[in-house]
Amino acid sequence: MIEKVGVYCRLSDEDRDKLNKTDDSDSIINQRSMCLKYANQNGWNVVDIYSDDDFSGAGTYRPDFERLIRDCESGKINLVLCKSQSRFSRDMSVIEEYLHNKFIEWGVRFVSIVDNADTSIEANKKSRQINGLINEWYLDDLSQNIRKSLKNKREDGLFMGSFASYGYDRSEDGHKLVIDPVAAEIVKKIFEMYADGYGYHRICEYLNNNNIPPRSVYKKQKGSKFVCSNCDLKTVRWNPDTIAQMLRNEVYIGNLVQGKSTYVSYKNHKPMKVPEKDWCRIENAHEAIIDMETWNKVQSILGTHYKVTKTGQINYFTRKVYCSCCGKAFMRNVYNVKGEKSGKRAYMQCKGNKKFHICTNNKAIRMDKLEEILLNAINDLLDNYCDKNNLKELYETSNQQNTDNKEIINILNKEKNNLMKKIDDNKSYYRNLYEDKVKGVITEDMFSMMSADYLREIENMTKRIETIDSEISDLEVFKEEKKQADDILKKYKHIKELNKVILDEFIDKVYIGELDKETNTRDIEIEWNFDF
Repeated sequence: MIEKVGVYCRLSDEDRDKLNKTDDSDSIINQRSMCLKYANQNGWNVVDIYSDDDFSGAGTYRPDFERLIRDCESGKINLVLCKSQSRFSRDMSVIEEYLHNKFIEWGVRFVSIVDNADTSIEANKKSRQINGLINEWYLDDLSQNIRKSLKNKREDGLFMGSFASYGYDRSEDGHKLVIDPVAAEIVKKIFEMYADGYGYHRICEYLNNNNIPPRSVYKKQKGSKFVCSNCDLKTVRWNPDTIAQMLRNEVYIGNLVQGKSTYVSYKNHKPMKVPEKDWCRIENAHEAIIDMETWNKVQSILGTHYKVTKTGQINYFTRKVYCSCCGKAFMRNVYNVKGEKSGKRAYMQCKGNKKFHICTNNKAIRMDKLEEILLNAINDLLDNYCDKNNLKELYETSNQQNTDNKEIINILNKEKNNLMKKIDDNKSYYRNLYEDKVKGVITEDMFSMMSADYLREIENMTKRIETIDSEISDLEVFKEEKKQADDILKKYKHIKELNKVILDEFIDKVYIGELDKETNTRDIEIEWNFDF
């Protein structure tokens, strides 16, 4: 049988000896030379040479590799020759699929020179599998090392993104963010407008009418290599989604929040969201554009889904006021009123009565009167709880509770770290066990029996870690709620005017009952955000 050889060469990292990006690396040339010499010594006919430079050995996402496979299937070649098995692939599943399955089906022989792999020799199979397993571990270790390196750099406060957020530039070393004074002013304007009650659309209208370039256009104007595949830079304009994204971006208060997404694995490059608790958040990593007072004000508005009125301002009673009778939200309406300077007055009415006609709560309440009632209720609350004695007792109780919680969290974290170490140890034992099975040191039955224990322990420890994370999260939330109450007690003594920030800090929901015609009063129930 005439051997029709396809020589396959691969190098994953760009070789420093290359003169140009398009040139073959010196290592590829060496691989090709070795394989051609070997084929000549054996009297084989080389049909084609396949070369993938700058491609990883994980998976099959390689142009010439795919061409090689097509030629094997079509019968153009019947022998694949490589310097080593790892040049063909480091992925164990690829080795099994082709060397021990497809190639046998197609009558294709595989030979590698350095590690003596040869599919025509049956006794050679175990060594090929061990090579494949070792190569797989190499990729796994490499992937873990890269992930750890990136994680360490993020934890050191280094910026690892491709492009700086609008309002910032990259520093000379590329790993710090520095303020872009021109764009920073636009960022400040966006935050100020939203804090003053303007909605997304009105802000976009202002930016577009004043010919302020959108983020993508501005980056291009500055010479950035930024590419926007989903938009036409000639026609793109500011849009509400962009404004919403910017208003939530902690980068503008000096925080670096990275590691929000990752890949499924080194084999599967499909993006995967990372739970928020696992994000890498570094505070004060760079100079802030937005001060904390403005930031907190904006976040409080964002958290309540305020509705924008026709004037472009925000109704901060939206999703805040409800009917005690039917549970429907109260809606805002404006009516013409004689004697008013503006000629109009705003009211809140039960949507169940006004829109759906299912509720008997048919009397509206003036918005200015409702604001007055809520303002008085908040001040009464402050007067009752903020005297010196109560405040001192509250702080002492709160501090003791925080100390207890901190100790519990420390204990849980120690248990979690021990479990994670045990999981790593069990994974290592499992790998060694698998290698013993491949080498024939232990039987398949022994491997199944012993490995089951390791896998069961790993599963149980993983479940316990999930429980620990949940317990820590609950304690952190409790601690944050206590801190919030303390902060508000320190912040306010008496409030003269109600605004959306104060309303959101104190009140979760307001329930309004029917008007009593005899007393001309109605029950108003307030659900506070926390217990003092």
